[in-house]
Amino acid sequence: MRARTAIPLLLAVAAFPAGLFLGSGASSGEGPGQNGAPLLSETSVVGGERSTMRASAIRPAISTDRTAAADSRAADPGGIVTVDPVFQPGQQSGPRFTPVVAATTRIAPSVVSITVLSTRRTSSRSMFEEFFGMVPRRMERTVQGIGSGFAIDDDGTILTNEHVVSGADSLVVTDVNGKFYRAEVVGSDPITDIAVLKVESGAIPAAPIGTSSDLVVGEPAIALGNPFGFVLANAEATVTAGVISGVGRDILDSREGKLSADMIQTDAAINPGNSGGPLVNAEGSVIGVNSAILSQSGGSEGIGFAIPIDRARRIADELLQYGRIRRPWVGVESRTVESETTRFSLTEVRRVAPGSSADAAGLEVGDLLLTVNDRPITSPLDWDIGLLDAGVGSAVDVTYRREDRILSARLDIEELPSEQAERLEVVRGLELITVTPQIAVERGIEVESGALVTRLSGAASRVTGLREGDVIVGINRRPVESVEDAQGLFRAFAGGSRIFVTYYRDGRYYSSWPFDIG
Repeated sequence: MRARTAIPLLLAVAAFPAGLFLGSGASSGEGPGQNGAPLLSETSVVGGERSTMRASAIRPAISTDRTAAADSRAADPGGIVTVDPVFQPGQQSGPRFTPVVAATTRIAPSVVSITVLSTRRTSSRSMFEEFFGMVPRRMERTVQGIGSGFAIDDDGTILTNEHVVSGADSLVVTDVNGKFYRAEVVGSDPITDIAVLKVESGAIPAAPIGTSSDLVVGEPAIALGNPFGFVLANAEATVTAGVISGVGRDILDSREGKLSADMIQTDAAINPGNSGGPLVNAEGSVIGVNSAILSQSGGSEGIGFAIPIDRARRIADELLQYGRIRRPWVGVESRTVESETTRFSLTEVRRVAPGSSADAAGLEVGDLLLTVNDRPITSPLDWDIGLLDAGVGSAVDVTYRREDRILSARLDIEELPSEQAERLEVVRGLELITVTPQIAVERGIEVESGALVTRLSGAASRVTGLREGDVIVGINRRPVESVEDAQGLFRAFAGGSRIFVTYYRDGRYYSSWPFDIG
C-alpha cells in the first residue's frame, strides 16, 4: 500500500533575515536583447489584435502612440507594426478596461505592504565546543518578515493576519505610493488569525467592503498583496485573478490552535507575502482575507484559502472594542461520531453544563447536532464556527436529532465561563481560577472542582512541573477545591516545608516533584 503524503498548509507570509533584503533594487544587468529586452521572433497576440513583429530587440518602455508607430515604420519600412489605442491610467472604458482592471482600480489604493522586524534567539556552538560539551552560545538576530493588509476605514485601521505580526518588535506599513507609516497592533487573535493595526488617520483610503454570505462557486475572485515583499522593488500590490473554487471549506490544519473552518477556497495565486491582503469580487469589494495555501512546493499550486470578510470584520470590531476576542459558549461539550451512511462525521452532545443555555433549552447527552443558524454541521468545526460567527451576546437557532425526532432550540451565547472567572496569582508566575461544573464542561475535564492553571511563567513551570490547563487537586496531601484553597496552602507551606502538588492532566492524576517557594 502506498503511503499517503501529507500536503502542508502554508501561511502566505514571507520572512527574510534582515540584511538579506532580496531584490531591493532593480538589476542593472542586460539580457540577450538591447537593455535586457528579450528577442521576439514569433507572431503574438497583443491587446486582442494580431500583430507580426520582425525579429528585433523590443525596449520595455516602447511607446504605443501613433507617432511612435509612424517613426517605427519610417525607420524600418519592411517591418509590420500594429499597436493598440493608447490606454491612459484612469481610463474607464474600452476593451482593455476589463472587470479585473475595474476591480483592481477600485481596491488597489487601500492595499498596503507590512514590514515586520522581530528578534529571534538562537543557540550555536562550534565543533570544538560541541566536542568538549560546552554550553551553547546564545545569539540574537533580527529577522524581517513581509505581509500584506488593507484599510477598513479612513481612520487608519488596517486589517491583516495574526501570523503576519506575531512576535513583531516593530511594524512599518507602506502604501501604494511607497510612503512609510509606523504601525501599532491594536489587537490580534491567533485562533482566527486576524490582527488589527493602526496608522495615522487619513493615511490609507478605506477599501470597499463586501460580504461573504452570498458567494457563488465559480464567480471571479481577485487576490491582491505583496508576494515576496520588495523583491520586485515595487510598493504597489500584485494582482492575480481566478475564481471562487469552494466555500465553507474546513481544513484539517496542522497548525495547533488555529480555527481553519468555513474558509473561502480560490485558485487565484496566493504566494508568500500575500498573507493579510484582500480577496475581492468582480465589483472590487473585499470578500475575504488571504491567509494560507495548500502546497507541496512552497508556492501557489492553485489551492489558496481566505478568511470570510464577514467573520474578519466581526473579529476586528471585537478587537477594536475590547482588545481581545470574547469566546462563545452555550454550555455544550461536543464530540465527533463517525457516520455509517455518509462521508461526513456527526457531532454529538457529550456533556451539558448545568445552568447553561443548552441546559435550559433541554439539550441532552447523546443528541446529534444538525444545524446552527441553518448551517449544516458536518463536524465539530462547523459547530464552533457557527457560534463564533454569531458572537457573544447573540442567539443561535439549533436543530438536533434525538432518536427518531428532529427538535429545535434557541440558545443564548455567553462568554466562556473561564474568561469570566476571577483570576488569582497564588505565587509569582502561577495564575489560577476555580474549577466549576461549567468550566469542567468548557475545558472537557473530568474533575468538577480544583484550581485550574490559566497562566504559567517559564520559571514557575520549571520549578513546579505544571503547565497551563492542569488542575491542582491537592497540595501536600491536603485537598484543593478552589483557588482560595490553593492560595492558602501555598502560603502555609511557603518558606518551610517542601511542597508537592497533586494535579489532573489529560484524564490522569500526577504528583509533582518537591519544590520550595519563598
